[in-house]
Amino acid sequence: MTKSANPAPVHRLSLQVREIAQLFNSMDPTPFLNKDLDPEAETFIETWASGFAPGSDFHITIHVEQWPLDGDPSEMLTGAIHNHFSYKAVRKRSALKHFLRQGRMSMVIGIVFVTLCLLAADGIGKLDIQTVHHTIARESLTIVGWVAMWRPIQVFLYDWWPLQRQIRLYKALGNAHVRVIQGK
Repeated sequence: MTKSANPAPVHRLSLQVREIAQLFNSMDPTPFLNKDLDPEAETFIETWASGFAPGSDFHITIHVEQWPLDGDPSEMLTGAIHNHFSYKAVRKRSALKHFLRQGRMSMVIGIVFVTLCLLAADGIGKLDIQTVHHTIARESLTIVGWVAMWRPIQVFLYDWWPLQRQIRLYKALGNAHVRVIQGK
């Protein structure tokens, strides 16, 4: 018996703009397909989409009041939105790789440091002199060694998940179904 795959949930966003230029960053001189989205539009879309479960499909409907004189902008807007979020996914993936590389280097440094601290604590413990100062030094070295491992462990247990979620979100938005409608 085969399991039927549940379809991904579809979430719909409706944007209303007076003209197409409102969706793009006015400081970016590149053509529409390569332009950055307006920061407010981008934030609005990301914030909306981030509220849904990973693996969701997105449908974005853009209502344009002033239809361009040169024809239907659907293909251009679809390409621009897909390019923008696909590029953000690539940039975030690169940032994640760099972050994990730094985490691996921190882990190596942390392991070396904790090893040296534990060896020094063990050496102090093997001394025939058992004073309060020696006990404090031994315990302090043990604690400091393990505290040095805190950040590398945090990177690999917790910190990379939000970046991976953003990558999935940007990929989903980069594949969103975009529809452009004339009027409100």
